Amino acid sequence: MLSGITSCSDYLDKAPATTVNPEDAYKNFKNFQGFTEELYNCIPSFCNRDDNNFFNNGEEEMWGANAANQGAWIWSVDNGNFWMWQKEFGNGGGSYLDASNTANNIPSGFSTTNYKTSKALWTGSWYGIRKANLGLQNLAKMTNATQEEKNLIAGQLYFFRGWFHFQLISLWGGLPYISKVLPADQQLTLKRLTYQACADSLAKDFQKAYDLLPDDWDKTIAGQTTLGKNELRINKWMAMAYLGQNYLYAGSPLMNMSSGGAEEYNKEYCKKAADAFGLLLANCKEEDPSGVCRYRLIPWSNYPDNYHLNGAGGRMPGTAIVNGVSYPEAIFRGPNWGGTGQSTDKEYLCAQILQGRSWSQYPTANYVNYFGMANGLPINSVSKADVDDPTSGYDTHYPWKNRDPRFYITFGFDTQKEILSTAAAAKPYVYANLYNGGNYRVPSATGSMTGYLMQRWDPIGFNKYDNAYNAHTVHIAWIRLADVYLMYSEAVANGYGNVNTPSTTFPKDAVYAINKVRNRVLLPNGTPMPGVNAKFLGSVETFMGELRRERAVELAYEGKRFTDLRRWHLLAKYPYTVKTGITFDRDIKETDDVNPTNLFLDKTVPQNNKINNLKEIVVWERFFSEKHYWLPLKRLDASLYLDFPQNPGW
Repeated sequence: MLSGITSCSDYLDKAPATTVNPEDAYKNFKNFQGFTEELYNCIPSFCNRDDNNFFNNGEEEMWGANAANQGAWIWSVDNGNFWMWQKEFGNGGGSYLDASNTANNIPSGFSTTNYKTSKALWTGSWYGIRKANLGLQNLAKMTNATQEEKNLIAGQLYFFRGWFHFQLISLWGGLPYISKVLPADQQLTLKRLTYQACADSLAKDFQKAYDLLPDDWDKTIAGQTTLGKNELRINKWMAMAYLGQNYLYAGSPLMNMSSGGAEEYNKEYCKKAADAFGLLLANCKEEDPSGVCRYRLIPWSNYPDNYHLNGAGGRMPGTAIVNGVSYPEAIFRGPNWGGTGQSTDKEYLCAQILQGRSWSQYPTANYVNYFGMANGLPINSVSKADVDDPTSGYDTHYPWKNRDPRFYITFGFDTQKEILSTAAAAKPYVYANLYNGGNYRVPSATGSMTGYLMQRWDPIGFNKYDNAYNAHTVHIAWIRLADVYLMYSEAVANGYGNVNTPSTTFPKDAVYAINKVRNRVLLPNGTPMPGVNAKFLGSVETFMGELRRERAVELAYEGKRFTDLRRWHLLAKYPYTVKTGITFDRDIKETDDVNPTNLFLDKTVPQNNKINNLKEIVVWERFFSEKHYWLPLKRLDASLYLDFPQNPGW
């Protein structure tokens, strides 16, 4: 009897995993897919990582004063303290790069539970790389499976091994490329590779994934079990999109320099990138309705569906349904750990006025200036808010008139209606009072210090008075089709040194690709917005100015700008180190803030209201050096062995 009790106790003390036969994970498709799907759990939702989310770390947004008290990641970046991405340094609240809430994150800041703050890029990537290698090591054990099923498993594993490495090197620079399961009881010896050497290994994995995976899981026999629920599962075109991005990054000036080249594009890598992107574009339904690649640009009427939906039954943004037709623009997305009831929208509402917050984030005027005119021209040659330009039609008395239609989707500006409620408490704030001394700007600790609001996540009614959030879902794709067009344009122009030369896989040039994105935008009269003006097509150098501006506009606040500025080797160079705001007076002054008369002339088209004394002022300047082009590695990791050194300057 005593013997029986002891045996039972010993059994109950065992960890659950010790009673599972590890071989069972690989024996058939269903089990192996269960093993593989944990890799999807390693993808963080960078735009909904925490109660505050800081994924726009270029020069595009400014923070309220209390960001410093809370140690926000965006504040740390602006101060040049890139150590704060790490939990060991406090993980500058809101960064998706590392997890700090270890009470809910296992092991060591990482978990595969459905808990959004347990998702972190650094820990998830290393975990994912090891898991992908473990799966590849055991592929031969999958005997009870069809060739299609074997290909699906292998293709996903190769993709994720490449994807996690790509995320790491794009932020931390060249690393060892880990292509096997490393024994835990042996000394680490793998050397850090150059960026381009690592990119070459990445390319092989993405190419293998492309060769093995289907166009669409719904069209496979294995995918029938989960028919209609395969949208996020890796397909061959996701692999091709990342193959192109991997080559473009490897060919960009920063990565070329760090691999021993000059501060210039590497033409050969750019040509490879153009061919990869070109293959995707040539086969996508946007270019060929019969194409096997399903991706299409979302029509202008539903453009915001790219990144947010409200009351759509929890459907993930990135695909629009227009007149019963599906337009999937998002190519690669991870699971939406944030669900509905997002935090991203609330952190951009004017603090204490539109939402009860101690501080918020506001668009910088310098970034707003990238949004040009409806005629396709930049506002002026110097990209300054307080400079008139008769050529483009930009007028400092009507600075928000006749702008690129994407301007009105992205930004809130003076006299724009923000609140629908007629409650007495809401009355002073119905219209955005962003003029000098307006109640949307004071007190300075919480109001907009830049003179603008972020409207991208918050259409009218999104505020504490109307509470029109309903079932709001914010989710930003890692890559969408418009991004592919713009990356193709950049790659083919710099690969061939000519804006009119196509790639070998797609018979269209750089000008066609950028204009494809611009022409999707419709003007108020229903005609497409003009493409790049002829005066910018004389050389690749002048064209790149418009290409960079177009990326800033089309991909605004989607987490692209920080890496774009870094890879172009511009992050530490003026004017990209400066964040600005605007000050101005209304032509018709407000006289009563408690019971405002709102005498401005046009209450439905706010861009028609005249302002005076517009000035652009510097609100923050970053003091970066060459070391800021790469994030510092964790000190413990950089101390493991000599061939894994810290990044220069850190």
